[in-house]
Parts: sequence; C-alpha cells; structure tokens
Amino acid sequence: MENYLPHIAYDSVIFGFSGERLKILLLEYHNTGWLALPGGFVKQDENLDDAVHRGLQERTGLDKIYLEQFHTFGNVNRHQPEVMKTILEASAFSLTEYALLLDRFISVGYYALIDYEKVKPQPDALSDSIDWYFVDELPPLIFKHEEIVQKALASLQFNLDRKLVGMNLLPSKFTMKELQQVYEAILGEKLRRTTFQRKMLSLGILERHEKRFNGKAHKAPYLYSFRASSFAIDR
Repeated sequence: MENYLPHIAYDSVIFGFSGERLKILLLEYHNTGWLALPGGFVKQDENLDDAVHRGLQERTGLDKIYLEQFHTFGNVNRHQPEVMKTILEASAFSLTEYALLLDRFISVGYYALIDYEKVKPQPDALSDSIDWYFVDELPPLIFKHEEIVQKALASLQFNLDRKLVGMNLLPSKFTMKELQQVYEAILGEKLRRTTFQRKMLSLGILERHEKRFNGKAHKAPYLYSFRASSFAIDR
C-alpha cells in the first residue's frame, strides 16, 4: 500500500440500463456475503479521475465511460475498521501489510453510466463476485453505501437533461420510446409520451435517422442519436 495515497479512496456507483429498469454493480466480499459498491485507491503518481477510470475498466472491461464526481463522504461514523479487518482476514490478506486499510478514509463518490449489454463484470482480489442489482430493490450494503447510492441517484436525476446521461445507457441509435424508458427508470415515474417527445425535440440535441422496420411500415418508429456537438465524455 506504500504506492497509494493514504486516507483517500473512491466509491463508484455504476449505473446500467436493462431495458426498463436501472441497475448498479455491487461486489460481494470473499466468504462474508457482504455487498458493497466497487471502489479503490489512488496511486501516488496518479490523478484521481484516472484512478477511477482505471478501476472501472478493471471491473467492466470498458474504457470510454461517462464519469461524474458527485459528492465527498467524510463522516466519522463511516469508519468501520472491524468490518475491514473481517474482509481482509476472509481473503487471507496480511493485516500487517494492509494495516493502512484499517484507518479512516475520505471517499470521493463518482457515478458512471454504461451500456448494460457491453459489460462483463470482473470481481477484484477481495471479492467472490460482482453482479447487477436493481436500484429499487437494493440488498443491505456495508460501509453506509446505501447513502452513496441515494446521493448518486439524486445527482443523476438533477443532471438528467444538462448532462445528457442517456447517451451512455443506450446504443448509438435508439427510438424515442427507448429514450423515454431511460428517463422513466432514472426518475422513477411514468412520463406522458407526447409531452416527453415534444420536450426532447425542442432541446435540439437529437438527430433523426431512418425508421426501424420490424413490423408494419406505418408504425415503424424513427431512430435517433445524440448530436456529437451536444456533449463531451468527461475524462
């Protein structure tokens, strides 16, 4: 751990869209059954954003990922050395060599938006598995990570239009219905179709393409994509 900055960590809320509902990735630690958000540490010679991108690529196999820093968590009651000790012992990690992990950490929260279909989740050295869980059906999480998830979701909802978050949860071309389903999953409410379509078209951020023909021609929906000038991936 001497190659890493002491007392600084990050936690990632990795959102994916399964078609109708929003999911996040959670790790299960070795031999404990405990679930938590994937996180990590920052190397001495590494930028914070680069450290988070590195961790996300290791867990998802994806490189260009929309990333948003949303909150810093530093309350004293988040420090739970006995929980971390159990995790290290369950993975046969030396408590002497990894003693730094028992100290108090300030954690920077990030959320990521990725295409659910493109991910092959990979567990880390302390984990048995990493898998998708529905945001609205979360199991209990350690280290007060439920608070981080709720903060991330609130930030995601607030930034929904300004950050064009749907661009990372959908294929390159999508129907208006698919875009609306992303918004509904994030907001947790149903939206009126005509009102939603009128709003999205008025923003000037969508480019219309050919129709998607998978049934009757007169019912085929148009495909859309986000205009390249409307966003930039945060990196």
